[in-house]
Amino acid sequence: MADSSRLFVTGSTGGLGRLVIRELLKRVPAGSIVAGVRSTRHDVARQFAAQGVEVRVADYTRPDTLSAAFEGIDRLLLISSSAMGGRTAQHGNAIEAAKAAGVGLLAYTSLLHADASPLGLGEEHRRTEALLKASGLPIVLLRHGWYTENHLASVPPALQYGAVLGSAGEGRFSTATRADFAEAAAVVLTTDGHAGRVYELAGDESYTLADLAAAIAAASGRPVVYKDMPKADFKGALVGMGLPEDVAELVADSDAAASTGGLEDNGRQLSALIGRPTTPWRQTVEQAVAAT
Repeated sequence: MADSSRLFVTGSTGGLGRLVIRELLKRVPAGSIVAGVRSTRHDVARQFAAQGVEVRVADYTRPDTLSAAFEGIDRLLLISSSAMGGRTAQHGNAIEAAKAAGVGLLAYTSLLHADASPLGLGEEHRRTEALLKASGLPIVLLRHGWYTENHLASVPPALQYGAVLGSAGEGRFSTATRADFAEAAAVVLTTDGHAGRVYELAGDESYTLADLAAAIAAASGRPVVYKDMPKADFKGALVGMGLPEDVAELVADSDAAASTGGLEDNGRQLSALIGRPTTPWRQTVEQAVAAT
């Protein structure tokens, strides 16, 4: 990477984006980094600015902001929008703006095995990948598996009621932490040779939800078991816990897809990219139990 390269991270105040910025700051001068935000008044945006990172407004729903934000950018990380049902259009806005700005490399955080994924989430990622391939831009696909943190919401109710609920059956999850995925993105943005690559990123070790329940039990010293449920029943339980219907559907669908192998991967491409083992899932769970 040339010393003068400008690196842009969209959605940089989000859970993943802020970690990518943190990793970039370990690797390149702050002046090389541009953080895309929806509002420069956001507390995290202000923290970036105080560290010497340039902050630019880049709102997926406002194409005019994207065109201005991407000017002079060499490498861009497009972090997937969280707007279920609206992702493809929002990503399309960003891709068009990146093309117009002549961005040298666009990295996109897609879904693990997006081309064949049984997850309902997969469709918008497939459409975005198609837009990227049609754009003519140099691209790299960072296909993310499940974050270990996605399962930490199960810890407090598991400790309270003695059960982890789900509909994944014996399906295995190859998870890693957000920080692991963020480090991979930083590596791709700051090193050469990634254009045209598709990385299937997942944790080194996989586990079932029964394993998760056993780990919570071991860390807490309390009895915790896994209760497998039909997808519809699990969704109903999640709605009963206060989750919005669309979020409950997403979680239940993802569990059901995991039961057929949709979130398992043994390729260890993530640890190869970051040059170290991924963070052990048990360690993350133990920390969550200790903090509960």
